[in-house]
Amino acid sequence: MRPFQSTISLASAQDIIAAAAEPLARTETVSLGDARGRVLARDVMAPADVPPFARAAMDGYAVRAADTAGATRDAPARLRCVEQIYTGQMPVHAVAPGLCSEVATGAPMPEGADAVVMVEETAAEADAIRMFATAAVGQNIGRQGQDIRQGQLVLSAGTVLTASRVGAIAALGHARVEVYARPRVAILSTGNEVVEPGAPLAPGQIYDINSYTLAAVVAEHGGVPVIHRTAVDTIEDLSRAVDESLAEDVLVFSGGSSVGTRDLVLDVVRAKGEVLFHGIAVKPGKPTAFGRIAGKLAFGMPGYPTSCLTNAYVLLVPVLRRLGRLPAQSIRIERLPLGARVMSTPNRHQFYTVRVEHGQAMPAFKASGDITSMSQADGYIEIDADTTVVEAGTVVDVKFF
Repeated sequence: MRPFQSTISLASAQDIIAAAAEPLARTETVSLGDARGRVLARDVMAPADVPPFARAAMDGYAVRAADTAGATRDAPARLRCVEQIYTGQMPVHAVAPGLCSEVATGAPMPEGADAVVMVEETAAEADAIRMFATAAVGQNIGRQGQDIRQGQLVLSAGTVLTASRVGAIAALGHARVEVYARPRVAILSTGNEVVEPGAPLAPGQIYDINSYTLAAVVAEHGGVPVIHRTAVDTIEDLSRAVDESLAEDVLVFSGGSSVGTRDLVLDVVRAKGEVLFHGIAVKPGKPTAFGRIAGKLAFGMPGYPTSCLTNAYVLLVPVLRRLGRLPAQSIRIERLPLGARVMSTPNRHQFYTVRVEHGQAMPAFKASGDITSMSQADGYIEIDADTTVVEAGTVVDVKFF
């Protein structure tokens, strides 16, 4: 055994990680169908007006507003209709005095017309269209360039693409867009006892949980998870696993970061790079390490599922979002009374899972090795290192997953 000589505070660990994480500079071009949630790498300028022509904003009749002056239901104006204009076709006839054209919503406006009277304010006769209302110039018309003007800055580099922003790019006629690359994360479970789900378990073996919880966290926060095969507890196999992972931006080990004689991840990181810290004064997740190998960030997460997943949320997520140029995660917080007394380990910042029942935060934490401590919880509360007990009824901040 190689016991911890010391641990650092959670804040210190977060500062060290933040200082080492630089946003990715590489870019790629993706189709609009794959652009939602990506981050623009270049300003998007408008090459043309949107819409590219004046168009009817209502079904009705394109008129010269002056021809409807004084029109009412009792004294309608009468105009002769010269054509029907549908979307996707250009008008053939101009609207001269005394004339009108029937138009569909979105259809191009004919020359000479300066207003649209909606169909509800009209009635068709054999030889004329009766207008029951006086039109104002510009009424029910979408002007050319009303939405976007040629040369306008539509979206700035660094903007996260939402559905509406993807739509704005589509309105300009672009089929593809340049975005920043997503961070690629190598996920490496370690341990002689770890078996891929679906395989039979031999005595003393367990299924690999952490690869899949970590992959889900990575994907949810803008990264690309790359799951590698489990490495056994030898320096040689761990070295092989690291070498195969260095094509990615981040390496995340689960297991092998504690103080046992077979916890060899730190030895490999030290041999190939540098360890920036090992051990954080938190619960769960004390045996967490962080370093760099060949310029790539390397996390050594605990093997216990709850410890691993907790530190993925707390430490890995901010890094992923920074590398991928995404805004900081928005966490929903609700203040609720604690439903039962909770004890906390002295001198360790604790993340304690809870589920919400009948308006109370009920303790859900079992043990660091129990994934149901997380899967049956709605969120967690934080207990600072100076607090050893939180009494039932205390109002706490529940941070939802």
